[in-house]
Amino acid sequence: MNLTRISRTLCGAALLVLMTAALPALAQSDSEKSYPDRVIHIIVGFAAGGGNDIFARVVGQKLQEIIGATVVIENKPGAGGRLASEYVSRQPADGYTLLVGASGAMSIAAAIYPNLPYHPTRSFVPLSMIANFPLFVVVPENHSVKSIKELVAWAKAHPDKANYATTSPTFTIATELLKLKTGMPGLAIPYRSSTEMLVSVISEQTLFAIADGPPTVPMVKGGKVRALAVTGSERSDALPNVPAMSEVGFPGVEIKIWSGVFVPAKTPPAIVKKLEAAVRSAIQDSDVRSKLKAMAVTPGGGSGDEFRRMIDADIKKYVEIVKAANLKFKE
Repeated sequence: MNLTRISRTLCGAALLVLMTAALPALAQSDSEKSYPDRVIHIIVGFAAGGGNDIFARVVGQKLQEIIGATVVIENKPGAGGRLASEYVSRQPADGYTLLVGASGAMSIAAAIYPNLPYHPTRSFVPLSMIANFPLFVVVPENHSVKSIKELVAWAKAHPDKANYATTSPTFTIATELLKLKTGMPGLAIPYRSSTEMLVSVISEQTLFAIADGPPTVPMVKGGKVRALAVTGSERSDALPNVPAMSEVGFPGVEIKIWSGVFVPAKTPPAIVKKLEAAVRSAIQDSDVRSKLKAMAVTPGGGSGDEFRRMIDADIKKYVEIVKAANLKFKE
């Protein structure tokens, strides 16, 4: 009789343990089913008004309509976007804190900073790329150089005057790749912003620069600088008369920068799936794509897996460039 009672007691205790252990799973399942039931925050690592901020606001507005929750944009500028990336990597993995991350703070940073406190595809789940855009090689409008091959020849003939303007590791890596593939010399002259960098080219303080589209396209159209080539495999719709590097004999000089949406690693798969679908739908919206194209970029909207594979390939490529050019960057 006593043994029967003991057996029943043990069975009851075991059942209680199993039920207690199941509670977190049940609670998690409920939170996933009700997601989203509060404000979603999108963190941007740059000041308001910049390209990534505009990307976040354009996509965030449409995401709010699609997912049925309030979406708030928060700017946390600093360290080229790395402060925001680190911040989001440490947030709860519940789907309520997203990151609009840029390639400079993600794939490039992972390649050049050995002590980076996060990793683009291990600390985060990539949801979708918002947009990508190539860089443009530009020289002063009144310079005698009219093509990339002429630029290479001129730099080799005047190595003491072959300097280039740069403002970030992204532009430095792109230019060093050009140097590696062409054998041209070039001394880096650092500036604080893309605008200052382009002004140095306009005033002929530097021979050339490789710069991003948003500040460059208006200067090319305004006759202030001459674009010699696009660092991509195809021409840019923003400047369709400017040839791609592959067209002018340097197919290996391909660098594109991008922005995309991420959530912290370990976010529940059900929430990731719902967020990815909503983010992709937002980016694929015709009005959103029109607004993105107006910024001289190519809209994204592909899958998270595609985005992750591209990031990993970028990191590998940038590591090889940094090693070949013996580049060192201060953290």
